[in-house]
Amino acid sequence: MKTVLITEDDPAIMDALEIVFTRSGYRVLTYPNGSALLVNEFDKPDIFLIDRQLSGIDGLDICRHLKTNPETSKIPVIIFSASPHVYNHAIAAGADDFIEKPFSNKAVLELVARYI
Repeated sequence: MKTVLITEDDPAIMDALEIVFTRSGYRVLTYPNGSALLVNEFDKPDIFLIDRQLSGIDGLDICRHLKTNPETSKIPVIIFSASPHVYNHAIAAGADDFIEKPFSNKAVLELVARYI
């Protein structure tokens, strides 16, 4: 079973994503902020989904950390944000892809499937 790790501080979005991925056969790990990711205290997933704007931390900083860490550098990272202007910043931070909120369940599932 493939594992998706989602970092999102909005409980409604987190719950919705967890339901979508669980129903599609994925194991889902959820984190309301990026602190555990920055200290490498998490089960390694097959892919990371990280919100750009988290409480107290920038999702792009988490992405940079993951992509410079030898243990996680090869794991795909998808950044999501309500701002379309984040795309270039996400790619510059090392993200493998970007998806703009609001996104459809189908679009996010297809994007994740493309990477794992």
